Amino acid sequence: MKKALPQVKRREVAESGEDWIRFEPLQPGLSLPVLARPTLPGVDLADWARRHRARVDEQLHRHGAVLFRGFDIASAEALERAIRAVAGESLPYEERSSPRSQVSGNVYTSTDHPPAEHIFPHNEQSYNQAFPLRLFFCCVTPAREGGRTPLVDSRRVFQRLPPSLRTRFLEQGYTYVRNFGGQFGLSWQTAFQTQSPAEVEAYCRRHHIQFEWREGQRLRTRQVRRAAGLHPVSGEPVWFNHATFFHVSTLPPAVASALLAEFGEEDLPNNTYYGDGSPIEPEVLETLRAAYHAETVSFPWERGDLLVVDNMLAAHARTPFSGPRQVLVGMARLFPWDDVRPVPASS
Repeated sequence: MKKALPQVKRREVAESGEDWIRFEPLQPGLSLPVLARPTLPGVDLADWARRHRARVDEQLHRHGAVLFRGFDIASAEALERAIRAVAGESLPYEERSSPRSQVSGNVYTSTDHPPAEHIFPHNEQSYNQAFPLRLFFCCVTPAREGGRTPLVDSRRVFQRLPPSLRTRFLEQGYTYVRNFGGQFGLSWQTAFQTQSPAEVEAYCRRHHIQFEWREGQRLRTRQVRRAAGLHPVSGEPVWFNHATFFHVSTLPPAVASALLAEFGEEDLPNNTYYGDGSPIEPEVLETLRAAYHAETVSFPWERGDLLVVDNMLAAHARTPFSGPRQVLVGMARLFPWDDVRPVPASS
């Protein structure tokens, strides 16, 4: 009597749980993000991800982001549990640049910027000396209209840019200048989460940030950062910086004009330059913005969605919205810039 080997094999696969979640394109021809859905009722995403973390990482390294849909990840507690399963302990939000509210533990609101504002694509905390490799967004309340979280493939942005533009940034990096203490932007107390100037100075020294105290306890910082690097797993070159995001010209024209009239360029809350401190030409910034826009993809949120992003492979943004919206965010896997291999000059 022959053994029913195919049946035994099918049962073993089912018991492993690997096929309890199916990965497929979110839309025809769209690679970013890849959609993950349960293939049977009652799948516990955190439990599955803990046992199949390597498979999640594989999908992230291939696509840049995974959208888990149908698992009801719609609370801070559920998000924390998913983060631990996929990437380990969540990270605190340090050296802050945008307003957020702490919801629970290391889970925050995605941003507290006004609903009418568009948030340009960026890789989270790429200006920090160490940044999170994993980002997690969960949708508790989708907006009535808008409020999407567009994604941009950082690999494709790098390849889209003219080689001469890339070369200058690869050779020099870029300079990020912040002025704290005015009416716009975060205070240094909020950004560094301390009331102590000495603690701010110690943080800046550890993270290679130049600092200058000005009249009225105002603070100016200046940091030179790289603009690109090779992904630590895939080895692909990625455009990974805030040079475009923080440049004053990326703001809506009326806002940029008002800020320049109020502060002048030297005292702007945020601005960027080439690594040697020279201005970035307007045509270069237009080319950079055009590259991000050309590679932007988006999808409407559904309640309970969990979006997991490889922060080096994909930038994220936010579209304006109306109606209540709550998208929570967490971060994991701190990675130092010093461990990012440089992009070869010939790339």
